[in-house]
Amino acid sequence: MTRPWWQWLLGWLAFAAFLATLVFYVSSGLVAPAWAIGVLLLVWLVLLVAAITMMRRRKPLWVLVIPVLAFLIWWAALTAGEKWLGWTA
Repeated sequence: MTRPWWQWLLGWLAFAAFLATLVFYVSSGLVAPAWAIGVLLLVWLVLLVAAITMMRRRKPLWVLVIPVLAFLIWWAALTAGEKWLGWTA
């Protein structure tokens, strides 16, 4: 079953928004230690594989969740690190 064009468009826009979150993950080195950046980048790569898999399995609307999830994970990790581990800029 093929999906309507607007679902694919939303899926690709969400994928582009997810790719834009890489800037946040990479720039976290200003606040977080190297080991935390490594973990965050590993999480980002797992989300990348999930997004690609969803697009290939013809479920583009599920990709809408990925950029939101990526941002929330990044924000939660840096907030927790600042609050409980003393990470500062």
